[in-house]
Amino acid sequence: MLEFVDEFLLIAVAHFFAVASPGPDFAIVLKQSIQRGRANALWTSGGVALGILVHVTYCLLGVAIILSQSPTLFNVLKYVAGAYLAYMGVQALRAKPAQGNSSSEKPVVQDTESAWQALRRGFLVNALNPKATLFFLSLFTLVISPSTPTKVQAFYGLYMAFATWVWFSFLALVLSKERVRAFFARAGHWFDRGIGVVLIALAVRVVI
Repeated sequence: MLEFVDEFLLIAVAHFFAVASPGPDFAIVLKQSIQRGRANALWTSGGVALGILVHVTYCLLGVAIILSQSPTLFNVLKYVAGAYLAYMGVQALRAKPAQGNSSSEKPVVQDTESAWQALRRGFLVNALNPKATLFFLSLFTLVISPSTPTKVQAFYGLYMAFATWVWFSFLALVLSKERVRAFFARAGHWFDRGIGVVLIALAVRVVI
């Protein structure tokens, strides 16, 4: 394994900057943390990490080559992802002021959501994200050597999924603190609408 240390470190650094950059994953974890609380945001973070495994799997199976050689298939993925982000954005734009909520009250949790729904939401946002597709395409075709054993490549993938889960879980823990949620809850509907605008903007960016 020592012969792959340099390659692993390069992948770890590239992945860190990719996962830390603002995007659909960050937006959805932020929204869930503020709007629905810690547990929901942690499940959403888990879903994002599971989405990473989808990208790793198709890269290991060689589907990445097909995607890179088929603009039509990639465009279909883009439009599906854009539509999903736009749908969530429109839903957020429809947020209404909470009834009877004052600055001295704890944040009101709107629209309760099950763990499964939160997990699925995070999974779909990441798995349908063309930005993630492009990242893993470049990673597995340009950074990882073709001579690297499949087991080692699978280890890389598991590491990136785990690191993604750790990062977004950390964000969820920070953003779901009562003080943070209380700050946003004072004008929660405006926050939701702002996130809606961001999600729609991301949808447009994904498509074009």
